[in-house]
Amino acid sequence: MSEKINGVLLEVIGNTFMSIAEEMGAVLVKSAYSTNIKERKDCSCGVFDVKGHTIAQAEHIPMHLGSLLGLIENIVNNFDMDHIKPGDMFIANDPYNGGGTHLPDIAVASPVFWNGKVVAYVANIAHHNDVGGRVPGSNAADSDSIYAEGIRIPPVKIFNEGVLNEDILNLILLNCRVNHIRRGDLSAQFACNNKGVQRVEDIFRRYGTEIINECMDELLSYAERKIRMSIKEIPNGMHEFSDYLDSDGVGSGPIKLNVELEILDEDILLDFTNNPDQVKGAINLPETALRAAVYYGVRSIIDPSLPTNGGYYRAIQIKTRPGCILGCTAPAACAGRSDTAQRVADMVFGAMSKVVPHKVIAGSNSSITGVYFGGVNPKDNEYYVYMETFGGGSGARFCKDGLSCVQVHMSNTSNLPIESMEIEFPYMVEQYKLVRDSGGPGKYRGGLSMMKDIRVLGHSSEFSIKADRHKTPPWGLFGGKPGKPGMIIMNPETDKPVVIDSKKSGVVLEENGILRCQMPGAGGYGDPLERDRALVVKDLEEGYISRESAVRDYGMSEEELASVEILED
Repeated sequence: MSEKINGVLLEVIGNTFMSIAEEMGAVLVKSAYSTNIKERKDCSCGVFDVKGHTIAQAEHIPMHLGSLLGLIENIVNNFDMDHIKPGDMFIANDPYNGGGTHLPDIAVASPVFWNGKVVAYVANIAHHNDVGGRVPGSNAADSDSIYAEGIRIPPVKIFNEGVLNEDILNLILLNCRVNHIRRGDLSAQFACNNKGVQRVEDIFRRYGTEIINECMDELLSYAERKIRMSIKEIPNGMHEFSDYLDSDGVGSGPIKLNVELEILDEDILLDFTNNPDQVKGAINLPETALRAAVYYGVRSIIDPSLPTNGGYYRAIQIKTRPGCILGCTAPAACAGRSDTAQRVADMVFGAMSKVVPHKVIAGSNSSITGVYFGGVNPKDNEYYVYMETFGGGSGARFCKDGLSCVQVHMSNTSNLPIESMEIEFPYMVEQYKLVRDSGGPGKYRGGLSMMKDIRVLGHSSEFSIKADRHKTPPWGLFGGKPGKPGMIIMNPETDKPVVIDSKKSGVVLEENGILRCQMPGAGGYGDPLERDRALVVKDLEEGYISRESAVRDYGMSEEELASVEILED
């Protein structure tokens, strides 16, 4: 660190960059049109240095780091800096051309100029609820090629020196369903970047180029030193862990995934080469998404207080092979890559449980269970696309029960409020509740999943499902038992219920039909027989576990149960 900066100034500037990313996120959410962005906050924002290193990413969606990394790196490496001007803005979504990790995530990046030179970049990404393709929502896990998943946008200028390129925008919108919503969300993304550029210019104006550049370098170096100090405290060794995906998306499975993780002095090495080749379905994981999942998992375990910048990446070495499921190449379908990334994060936690058991959680729901509806709204005769992803259980840890009804690992979105959904779309929620016995028994219980029954009103609609952990339940740790798998049922509690595969598209839900979405729970931690009796009683009273589970899993006697007032459905 030079004499011109000190610890206090570094902290101030580091926090300023983070506040810029967070303010960008607030602008995007408050300006967006779709429920997926304005309500569920399925978006992320970041600030990058002139070389493309992450300086600050707001605490939004960890998966989006892969998309932002890919776009900035592509701009830095492939565009002539003499042709980049103030007011330029780039747009992209293609995972095989530096644009993202799947097509619905559209990223927008802007260079920041000071004294006539590019000094930084700001970028945001948002999940659009449709970008074309074969099904409404553009997110079918059973697609067999990226060409079926929607419009592909390589990194191109959407603004030239502050002037919108209407031709490119119209080309994008023409390939999307509900393109008036797309226009509104893209306008929000453009406004978000303009705010970020303004705020970064402010900090360069206040402190000057030399000091800010030195602070950026030192912020990266500090994160690297900090993670290396934490890794050094862990014994050297090789640790392996495997987990499973239900299927490849088109009928074959389960799919076994594997990681070999090595602690070597101050570095952590993760080898994913021993994994299947990329599959026909849409669960393949691009390398940028693999990197994002690993960076998230390692930071969460090694030191969650690490600054969210690219400095700590330097201590993490990732090895994969092009063309495998965890490093796919074109034209592999990857719309459903999120559950594969979730499994990567789970495997990092599983491997690290052998050396830092107090810093990990058991297997979580780890399925970004998504439903994607399309149809004509009978109220206004306009076509709509409604998408939602649901939370489930989070794994228990060494001292505490898991959280219930939450997104985990690579996703950090909110559950969509019922009121917002029913106002904007022709659906009604029949019931919305916790699922009893879905949390894996343990000394500390896994988090519970939720169940949501959605009725279609006044018309029939087409829907697709992208989910996992319906066949392979979330695992427990150190004697903890697995959580309950998820399931999707059409028209439950009728004489003809239909169980829907976890990866299915093009299903028709008739008028007044109900789709029941039940998410996976999470694994327990420790021997259930060691659970505090008072906690077992409380779980019974709250309806979290059944009488049968109290006896079978926790060893309660009928005499003990007789004095407990059990909450029934």
